[in-house]
Amino acid sequence: MSFKITPVILSGGSGTRLWPLSRKEHPKQYLPLFGDNTMLQETILRLNGLDNLTDPIIICNANHRFLVAEQCQQIGIKSPTILLEPVGRNSAPAIAAAALQSSKYSDASILLVLSADHVIQDVNAFHKAINIASLQAQGGKLATFGIVPTDANTGYGYIKSSKENNGAYKVEEFVEKPDLKTAELYLEKGGYLWNSGMFMFQTRIFIEELTTHAPNIVKSVNKAVSNATQDLDFIRLEKHAFESSPSDSIDYALMEKSNNVVVVPLEAQWDDIGAWPALYNIGTKDDQGNVIKGDVITQDTTNCYINADHHIVATIGVDNLIIVDTPDATFIATQDKAKEVKNIVESLKASSRCESNSHRKVYRPWGWYDSIESGEHFQVKRLHVKPGAKLSLQMHHKRAEHWVVVSGTATVTNGDKTSTLRKGESTYIPLGVNHSLENSTSEPLEVIEVQSGAYLGEDDIVRFEDIYDRA
Repeated sequence: MSFKITPVILSGGSGTRLWPLSRKEHPKQYLPLFGDNTMLQETILRLNGLDNLTDPIIICNANHRFLVAEQCQQIGIKSPTILLEPVGRNSAPAIAAAALQSSKYSDASILLVLSADHVIQDVNAFHKAINIASLQAQGGKLATFGIVPTDANTGYGYIKSSKENNGAYKVEEFVEKPDLKTAELYLEKGGYLWNSGMFMFQTRIFIEELTTHAPNIVKSVNKAVSNATQDLDFIRLEKHAFESSPSDSIDYALMEKSNNVVVVPLEAQWDDIGAWPALYNIGTKDDQGNVIKGDVITQDTTNCYINADHHIVATIGVDNLIIVDTPDATFIATQDKAKEVKNIVESLKASSRCESNSHRKVYRPWGWYDSIESGEHFQVKRLHVKPGAKLSLQMHHKRAEHWVVVSGTATVTNGDKTSTLRKGESTYIPLGVNHSLENSTSEPLEVIEVQSGAYLGEDDIVRFEDIYDRA
């Protein structure tokens, strides 16, 4: 039997430990944190060269669906299957949804389950490990990838293995994250690998085993897949059924219980980018031990990670710091305290601060907007509308808007009138009037929007028509 390999990419999560770059509405997997492409794109691109590869199944939060679709298009992935989770239920239900969706078309497939936020620098070594795991999966095994440890790390779970067979080892035990003394013992003993959270197995074998060990997950998720709805290019899992599934990791639901699991050791410069120190550790360092991204000037600065996202950052006489600058927030911490940024995010949430969830620059399916300035009863935004894109026909109860075209050509609906505006031309949209903005050309459209009114929140939008089927 000839097996196709279908990548399954888990792309949920909010990445709060990488705030202020990673935020709920635009988390780390959709950012170019290591290299020119986003982490999701890198996850897909590093599979190039493998045989019998299909387009991926990507599982993500519904709010990120247009980001996923656009980033796939940018790297030439024309037909991904994008499954939308109505709520996060951990990795076991997510992988089950991908397997059940895949089984609609063929049982003769092998799923390669990957996380969208890993860095793997040695692609050749990664491909060799995949080929070993593929042979194991073809033989009916559930294969996982174990990272050969480089230190006594307490941030990962471990896999104890024995009895090698054609490059794979029998899994004896999955071990929770250890304390330092235990991790040092594992390193000294050998036979222990970091649990990477990457897997490979036949679709049919996985569903059969998960049905044996976690029947309630399969029952709920199967109903969610069977009753899923098509939304443009996306598949929305049925909410009630998916919510009823137990929220378990794939390790707990299946891998720890099955006696059919093998592990393939992987030495490929792998890293799970969970916090800022990880990006410092894998980054290219200058002569002073600094990792620099963006517009940065340093003097007597050593062992720092500095990311200047928006404007110049200058440092003098500092050491061992994480410095991350964005248009609306700057984060500074010592390397050993940087993981505590999650406490800052929780504090922002408790204060209902928008900086916990969104950037100043917000992406939409039609393009993006950047909130340039705001004050009492006014806000100024820069709108970027992609070629062929259109904002919804909408109305606001509490604000008026003034649009000025900076570049490109705009087709504007303002009440009963539709007109064409070019560079330097403008229109005023009174409060309560239906309006829309469209770019029907092949060039980008840039517009300055000045809002005025008693309330300027994004929830003051009543949509009448929307080509992206948003509510």
